[in-house]
Amino acid sequence: MTARPDLGVPQLASPDLLRAVFRQHAAGVAVITAHGDRPVGFTATSLNSVAAEPPLVSFGIGTASSSWPVVSQAGHIGVHVLGEHQRELAATFARSGADRFAPPTRWRTGPAGVPVLDGVLAWLVCRVVARVPAGDHRIVIAEAVAGDPAGAGRPLLYHQGRFNSLRD
Repeated sequence: MTARPDLGVPQLASPDLLRAVFRQHAAGVAVITAHGDRPVGFTATSLNSVAAEPPLVSFGIGTASSSWPVVSQAGHIGVHVLGEHQRELAATFARSGADRFAPPTRWRTGPAGVPVLDGVLAWLVCRVVARVPAGDHRIVIAEAVAGDPAGAGRPLLYHQGRFNSLRD
């Protein structure tokens, strides 16, 4: 196999290589919420549509996350697609040790008791159908049971380690 100058020098797989590659991948920003003894939530860039019939989504969560104990037991979760006007909300839900549901966060109790954030582009409440082990994470698969896609604005993106907006 001959080296191609446009490919660069291959590196052996490592956590650092994976992080570096995915810094090049722009991802939508979502907040996942759940309720147990208390409401929990975290910022996720791993949200995916899995199937339309039935309507399934997936996301990853680290088992060391402060939200994992609640998410690991929750029957339902909330999925919130953030708008570019919600960088601070994304940062709050990404920050370790933050009181994520204190003001200025605006939220209400939604279907199945799930915390639903106000002002998002779209939200779903989903019934958890599987939690699949994946290294130090779990991939949660959930079926949408209710939601609202009618928020106004453009999506918030995550790229190169920071929150970004779409450019035309």
